[in-house]
Amino acid sequence: MPVNLKGRSLLTLKDFTPDEIRYLLNLAADLKAKKRSGVRGDLLAGKNIVLLFEKTSTRTRCAFEVAAYDEGANVTFLSNSQMGKKESLEDTAKVLGRFYDGIEFRGFKQETVELLAKHAGVPVWNGLTDLYHPTQVLADCLTIMENIAKPLNKVKLVYVGDARNNMGNSLMIISAKLGMHFVGIAPKALFPEEGLVNEMRELAKVTGAKIEFSEDIAAVDGADAIYTDVWVSVGEEAQFEERIKLLTPYRVTMDMMKATHNPDCIFLHCLPSFHDLETSVGREIYEKYGVAEQEVTDEVFRCPQSKVFDEAENRMHTIKAVMVATAGR
Repeated sequence: MPVNLKGRSLLTLKDFTPDEIRYLLNLAADLKAKKRSGVRGDLLAGKNIVLLFEKTSTRTRCAFEVAAYDEGANVTFLSNSQMGKKESLEDTAKVLGRFYDGIEFRGFKQETVELLAKHAGVPVWNGLTDLYHPTQVLADCLTIMENIAKPLNKVKLVYVGDARNNMGNSLMIISAKLGMHFVGIAPKALFPEEGLVNEMRELAKVTGAKIEFSEDIAAVDGADAIYTDVWVSVGEEAQFEERIKLLTPYRVTMDMMKATHNPDCIFLHCLPSFHDLETSVGREIYEKYGVAEQEVTDEVFRCPQSKVFDEAENRMHTIKAVMVATAGR
């Protein structure tokens, strides 16, 4: 059945069917091949895109900008709007919808991106909220497709760490949609919200996925990919001492990689990563708590099994696919 996503917003992958997600992944692979071959695109020619940022960013901003430019669009980066200050979200959305053909939002509340989509009249794309990070997990799945010689519905993806953050949620959702075996390994206090888990397990009955959670590191056995994220998200810095105690046993090490009993298992991370002391934040944490490597060791981060920079590049290609599919000509 043909897939048509024109005019659609991407707020969470819960709203997309498995066929629609596979379409975006295949389109991303095609657009990546086109860029690699030096073909200049025009699928967004004449389009205007605005990027709304409440949170700082490297990959999300750069990926959206380069992806838009590659296909001929114009971009406005906006981090100092009156949205929510002197102008309501609804009014801002209606104004921006008159100016632009698509709106990206990266910030805190999921309700913000949903309100923008409700009132803008043009596609709105979630570049990250506290609940979901849909463009990231599209890039993650493209990276898995490129590096694991199995169809996605045969892949075991293990997420280790804070399983109730936006990455844990989004990886579980895309796994359930695409029939993957998803295992979240975390302290029980950091398991995802029960309602979302139950919703994804019901979906898994249809797609053939398997959704599991464990506190036991031994559950990495048979993993094709191990994924982790930072221990503390933006706005949770006060909880860092508690998170060190909870999550140090879940640091991704070479011993954990070996415990998969799969020499082809890859390592994934959405970045940024605190794997060394080459950042001011990393040094500050080390001076205060004595922790030199946080969620992953430097050895794993730099090893041949680590595909984190392939993954980072794929943000651009999958974001391009989302914009082309929903706002392209």
